[in-house]
Amino acid sequence: MADFNLTPTDLSTFILMGIPGMEAAHVWISIPFSVFYIICLLGNFMLLFLVGKEQSLHKPMYLLLCMLALTDITTSTFVIPKALLIFWFNLKDITVGGCLTQMFFLHAVSIMHSAVLVTMAIDRYVAICNPLRYTTFLTNSRIAKLGLVGLIRAVLFILPLPVLLIRLPFCANRIIPHTYCDHMAVAKISCGDITINRIYGLVMAFVVMGFDLTIIALSYSLIIRAVLRINSKEAHQKALNTCTAHICVMMLAYPVGFFSTLVHRFGHNFAPQVHIVLANVYFVIPPMLNPIIYGVKTKELCDKVVKYTYRICSPGTTYFNPA
Repeated sequence: MADFNLTPTDLSTFILMGIPGMEAAHVWISIPFSVFYIICLLGNFMLLFLVGKEQSLHKPMYLLLCMLALTDITTSTFVIPKALLIFWFNLKDITVGGCLTQMFFLHAVSIMHSAVLVTMAIDRYVAICNPLRYTTFLTNSRIAKLGLVGLIRAVLFILPLPVLLIRLPFCANRIIPHTYCDHMAVAKISCGDITINRIYGLVMAFVVMGFDLTIIALSYSLIIRAVLRINSKEAHQKALNTCTAHICVMMLAYPVGFFSTLVHRFGHNFAPQVHIVLANVYFVIPPMLNPIIYGVKTKELCDKVVKYTYRICSPGTTYFNPA
């Protein structure tokens, strides 16, 4: 594979280096990432297909799952294909406009993803603590409005990031030691003062994640209190099982996100190769696992998957659900 060379005078392009120091292993690293990405797309598009096709799944919970699937598809698609182009064909160049666009949508959709998880926590709270009001309080239209609010919030928080980057001077160094245009990765190659970028990025991350995690923690504390008041162990188990999938998805999403944010600003002695690999894993493993987790833990959704799989594998026969 021929190396791509960029002269320092070409000010319209950045160079994404992939994983510095591991160039010889790029092709091997690409194999699991490409497999995970394909599984991610198949799982999330299957989820979208099932919810769209089945009238019985046109419920708030499944509408939220569709929102989660769309954010998963978007974030992974903004990262993995470009990373694979770097790994396979050494296509490292990206225009400044393309870099800023990738950064904006990647960070905005990540915040949108967090907003969906918050709405899911509220959904579980209402379903367990106020089941009689669930159908009147959480309607499909209200969920759609909450999704729109989450989208507007994401755009408002992320819009300053490209503006802060545009004002920075980029001298001879146009090389970004990463596989995608992360805000701080781009800011660090500037020859100007990036103090405002550091402060805004850190404050934004802690405000957004702090607020979202507070709402989630409050929802689950009320859920636990309500569950503990139930005398039946079977009812305990049933109530907690409805939250298991959501808890698993959150455990996949938030810890790595916090870790990446902190390493960019304070991990000066942290191996950059490990950070870059983990950053890419963050954008492909959770999106791949989320539909699998909900497919396994949600009986109604699992039944629909089995039904359509049976139809595909055995055309002309009728699927019988013993339940």
